[in-house]
Amino acid sequence: MILVGTSGWQYRDWRGPFYPEKMPQRAWLEHYADRFATVEVNNAFYRLPERSTFVQWRSRTPGDFTVAVKMSRYLTHIKRLKDPEEPVQRFLDHAAGLGDRLGPVLIQLPPNLKGSPAALDAVLARFPRGVRVAVEPRHASWWTDEVRSVLERHHAALAWADRLGRPMTPLWRTADWGYLRFHEGRATPRPRYGRTALRTWAKRLKDGFTDAYVYFNNDHGGAAVVDAAAFARQASAVGLDPSRTP
Repeated sequence: MILVGTSGWQYRDWRGPFYPEKMPQRAWLEHYADRFATVEVNNAFYRLPERSTFVQWRSRTPGDFTVAVKMSRYLTHIKRLKDPEEPVQRFLDHAAGLGDRLGPVLIQLPPNLKGSPAALDAVLARFPRGVRVAVEPRHASWWTDEVRSVLERHHAALAWADRLGRPMTPLWRTADWGYLRFHEGRATPRPRYGRTALRTWAKRLKDGFTDAYVYFNNDHGGAAVVDAAAFARQASAVGLDPSRTP
């Protein structure tokens, strides 16, 4: 199964293109979850929601819904991966409110944080085996065999990322599941993605993964919603099994 969704759902410029004009914002999550089977929660990076918020999200979404959650920047950008035990445990205690809706945890590293296999190993060791973790490094010094081995040892996925139709990471397969993020396309109107780019990525996902999570972060103007649906069509065309999209 390829779970396809967007990075967040609370965008005011989606009113009209995606949310009915008169629908109150408090009903947006239910509307979204009727049309998508997964979402990536980006705002947890800036401010970790209370456990009660995660509990509410679970109660408002159907049983087959999956929520990927971005790790708090306290660990990645303030602590810079040092002393991970308390930040990881606090994050997990809050996110546990999602119960069976909890999907992967995304750890996005700062662009100026250089590669440290030991630090990454210490962070990943703090996660229980049952929690999937995807890691998105953004400095070239992370692309080493040692880093790849750390990811493989912890069964953590290297988060593939696209900007302007090109990979921002090596296309390593470090687990039997994948994680793919679309940041910005080159199609018109910007930041949309074109059919060729989406099909190319769908073909890449077809080999080597039992399942994968795909999120569109190009939220401006509702581009993420349109592109997620377009990607699902391309995934089906190459023989994959995508989750529901509008």
